[in-house]
Amino acid sequence: MSTHLGNSWDNVLESELSQDYFENIRKFLKEEYSNYRIYPPMKEILSAFEYTPYENVKVVILGQDPYHGYGQAHGLSFSVREGVKCPPSLVNIYKALEYDLGIPVSSSGDLTCWAKEGVLLLNTVLTVREGKPQSHAGIGWERFTDSVIRMISDSPYPTVFMLWGNPAKAKEKLIDTSRHLVLKCVHPSPLSFYNGFLECKHFSKANDFLEKNGRGAIDWTVRPSQK
Repeated sequence: MSTHLGNSWDNVLESELSQDYFENIRKFLKEEYSNYRIYPPMKEILSAFEYTPYENVKVVILGQDPYHGYGQAHGLSFSVREGVKCPPSLVNIYKALEYDLGIPVSSSGDLTCWAKEGVLLLNTVLTVREGKPQSHAGIGWERFTDSVIRMISDSPYPTVFMLWGNPAKAKEKLIDTSRHLVLKCVHPSPLSFYNGFLECKHFSKANDFLEKNGRGAIDWTVRPSQK
């Protein structure tokens, strides 16, 4: 797994990536990728950081672990590759986006355009074994991504954190809520979507906060990826 990101995250994460626990993650993944089908592909594990440099992070959308089906995960939470059918949670995110801002539901599930706008699409666990959700929970990823959340909270840039579902909401304690906006709601999965997610209006609330703090609104329109 390459940890050279080619942007400001290289300096921000340098001390974290050199710690013993992260070396243990590397060793574990080397064995896993050699013996099982693991998602996302190794070169895309840290894609969220490559597309959204530290100083560009305006919004953090926190997922759990990557999609565990063939060809779906590519390193961005809730996103799937161009041409892959949108999973139910992503369809529901699009429904809430249309309800909030009138943006039509997209046929593309690739959220790379959001990442380039300044949306860090971060999972709390960055890898998974095919067909086995949460199979890489507890190997150290949670420590790493908790540190990332703290680093963003410590930054001088006012940021919006969208915490959907109880595991994501639990991360609020890592965030300086006096300087950043924390938006909490149920998870967009079909099991909880109609308990308030549709009407949450997180996208317009995020843009209002960003504009008031001089950071510029996110264009939430999903366009086919042109990587």
